[in-house]
Formats: sequence, C-alpha cells, structure tokens
Amino acid sequence: MNSQFFTLPFNAEKIITNKEHKKCDIKESIAHFIHLINTSYFGECTFDETFGCSIWDVDFDNLTSTNRIKTLITDSLIDSLKKHEKRLTKVDVTIFIKQEEISDAKTSNIIKKKVSIKVAGKIRKTDEDFLYKEFFYIGPLSY
Repeated sequence: MNSQFFTLPFNAEKIITNKEHKKCDIKESIAHFIHLINTSYFGECTFDETFGCSIWDVDFDNLTSTNRIKTLITDSLIDSLKKHEKRLTKVDVTIFIKQEEISDAKTSNIIKKKVSIKVAGKIRKTDEDFLYKEFFYIGPLSY
C-alpha cells in the first residue's frame, strides 16, 4: 500500500519549505493518531476540547477502584476514536490494569498501575483488520 500519510512527530517546517517529510502507510498512521489521542488530555488542543483521553483524569487517582478506572478509560477512548479517527470502523477497546513493581537504580522500587490498551477494528478504506497495543504507567503517567 502507498505511503501517503505523514509520520509523527509532524515537522511543519519541512512542509512549509517544500521538503520531503517522512511518510507511512495507513496502519502506522492510525497507530500514531491513537497514540496522540492517548497522550493528550481533554482541553489540551484548544481548537477541539473533545480531543484526548481520560487517562489523564485518573493519573494520580489512588482512591477509585481499578474497575471504575478501566471503565472511564474505555468509554473515553471509544468516544474519542469514534469522533476523531474516522478511518476505523467496528472499534473495540480493551483495557487491562494491574499493579506492577518498577525498580529504578536511583531510587527504591515503585509500585505503579500499568494500563494496557488494545484497540481493534477494521480499516474503512481497505476492510483490513487493525490491531493496536500500547501501555502506560499511571501515577504519574509515563510510557
């Protein structure tokens, strides 16, 4: 398939100066866009305050149950994908959350919540299956 989509990070200077910008196929472009949604908080993009994901709303939340956090992130991501990623149909989002101990050479071990995200669907243009996986640690968010 043709590489007709720009990669992230987007380099506006290359476009403005008519230089070649790195390109990718539709699957990689959708994956980049999902990552962008996941790492943006609501209101961060002033032109569209609905762009983003609620993972930021639960970043330091130690009181809400894991099931509630899972539901919040799932619902938020499904809504954002339906509004902003029109190249996908039949979107299904699965979230797994577990506590993980992370060791750091500088500090002692840290317990964080690992949020694993799986997005499945169909690419509208080609009817191909699409699968995207990513994980974050929250409290504070890192990936």
